Amino acid sequence: MRAIKIITALLLMALCAWPAPAGAVRIKDMANVRGVRGNQLIGYGLVVGLNGTGDKSSTTFTTQGLANMLTRMGVRVTPDQLKIKNVAAVMVTAELPAFSRNGTRIDVTMSSLGDASSLAGGTLLITPLKGLDGQTYAVAQGPVSVGGFSAGGEASTVSKNHPTVGRVPRGASVERELPLEFAKETGLTIDLDTPDFTNASRVAQSINRSLPELRAHALDPSTVKIDLPQHGGDPVALMAKLESLEVTPDISAKVIIDERTGTVVMGEGVRISTVAVASGALSIAITETPQVSQALPFAQGGQTVVVPRTNVQVGEQKKSLAVLDHGASIGEVVKALNALGATPRDLIVIMQAIKAAGALQADLEIL
Repeated sequence: MRAIKIITALLLMALCAWPAPAGAVRIKDMANVRGVRGNQLIGYGLVVGLNGTGDKSSTTFTTQGLANMLTRMGVRVTPDQLKIKNVAAVMVTAELPAFSRNGTRIDVTMSSLGDASSLAGGTLLITPLKGLDGQTYAVAQGPVSVGGFSAGGEASTVSKNHPTVGRVPRGASVERELPLEFAKETGLTIDLDTPDFTNASRVAQSINRSLPELRAHALDPSTVKIDLPQHGGDPVALMAKLESLEVTPDISAKVIIDERTGTVVMGEGVRISTVAVASGALSIAITETPQVSQALPFAQGGQTVVVPRTNVQVGEQKKSLAVLDHGASIGEVVKALNALGATPRDLIVIMQAIKAAGALQADLEIL
């Protein structure tokens, strides 16, 4: 009995230490539940208390907005009577998370609309935040936090980051809830972030294998339909189990090229057929060294002139051929290109040439 207990304990320890499949990804990291998403909110507000860095008097919508606000508060003024150098008009944006309840605090971001130079030190006045349906879902107010500064005089200005964009952490309070009752759902739909037939099939198989009480089937490359148990149950607990399931995603073979920054990214599945590659760099240097030619003493009619002198030098780096064998992996490709001394700029041209030759077994995508 003691030996059996020892063997059982060792087996349990081995199972606990058994590593997850290579490249396994949780379903919650590669897909999302349809309907469980945030909603964008927007509003127009005023930031006050600025130290002379607000909008100029020529910004008419700021003066009109300030005059309207003061009128609602019982102060009757006209836009012409206002000096707004300490006030800035801003657009306030926020995201209303799914399942937000009344009183939930969310972050808001504000961006200057006029010609204010900085929002540092300001306070956002009460601003209703509305959705696309025109309904008010949250109300924002609070001191503005700006991750930068701007200082200068008449001739020069020094700034860091974007002082005309600020945030109010937890500055909005949710006042209207979204009508969503997750517990009454009889079925769920999972949308994959990247549509793929193989990944959709693997997600459905993983769910059916690990959670037999559910019934999942892939409708298309990006959609997996899940039928919840008819007898009810706890859908939140089921979703917690479903999100933690791991699937090994199938990644398409791609080569991504960004010509603006000289960045080349190659996926693991990239393969190259047998091909020979050589890359050379041609450099041309032109140097202008003008010389002054002065006439001899007592020469009649002589003039001092500038004589141009141009020196042209042409150089070309000698590079040998590098042979990439059939089915070369990403590591072998990198080693061969490094042996050529290819720079990221050279890689862009080399990859395009290999693709044109029909030897690159991957999609070439240029950003």
